[in-house]
Amino acid sequence: MAQGEIHGVVGENGAGKSTLMSILYGFYQADSGEILIGGRPPPSTNSAAATAAGGAGHAPALGQPAARPAAATPAEPALPLISAKPETSPDAPAAVTIEEATPAEMAELGVDPLSVRWFNGRQVRPARTIWMTVTAYSPDHRSCGKWADGVTASNKSVWTNGMKLVAADTRLLPFRSLVSVPGYDEGRIVPVLDRGGAIKGARLDVLYPTHEIALRWGVQRLPVTVWEYVD
Repeated sequence: MAQGEIHGVVGENGAGKSTLMSILYGFYQADSGEILIGGRPPPSTNSAAATAAGGAGHAPALGQPAARPAAATPAEPALPLISAKPETSPDAPAAVTIEEATPAEMAELGVDPLSVRWFNGRQVRPARTIWMTVTAYSPDHRSCGKWADGVTASNKSVWTNGMKLVAADTRLLPFRSLVSVPGYDEGRIVPVLDRGGAIKGARLDVLYPTHEIALRWGVQRLPVTVWEYVD
C-alpha cells in the first residue's frame, strides 16, 4: 500500500479483522507472514514502537487489549446481567432528558426492532436507541486518577468482558445494562459496568486498554442501542 492510500478491511465474523489490526498495533505477534513498513519490518511488537513506525495510527475501534497478564485476577464467571431499566428509587435523582431515535432513524441506522442477538447465553433484543455523546477512557491514572485500581464502580475488574465495557450515568443506564455503540468493539453488545463524575445524562464513556487509544476516539455523537433480554 502506498502512503496516503485508504483501504478497508472487511470480512465475516472470525475472519481475523481485529487480529490483523492488533498485530499492526503491536498487541499481538504474527505467527506467519510478513509486515513491512517502508520496506522494513516493524522494530518490535511494542504498541508505542508500532505507532511511532507508522503501523497503527488508525482504526482505534479495532484495537484489542493485550493478553491478560498471568498475575492478574482469574477470569470472572459470566455475569447475570439484567435488562436496562431506569432506577426508580424515591431517593434517586430526577430522570435525565434523552433523545431517542425514531423508528425511521433506527431503520436508516440498520437497527431492526425485531432483531434478536445473544449475550451471555441468553437472547436479547433492541429496546430503544438513544442519541448520546460518546467519549473514551483508559483504566490508568490519566483517566481514572486516584481510582485507577483496575476495578470499576460496579466492583468488577476492568478485564470483565475482555475489557469491553462502558461507563454511563446510572440514572439512565443502571449497572449491567446492555448497549451497543457504533465503532466500539465492532458494534457488539457490551455491559455498563462503570460510571464517572463527568458522565452525566446522555453521555457514555467506552473503555480502551491505553490512554493513547482512548484519545483517538475523541468525542462522537452516536446512536446507542439499549438491549433487553427476551426472557
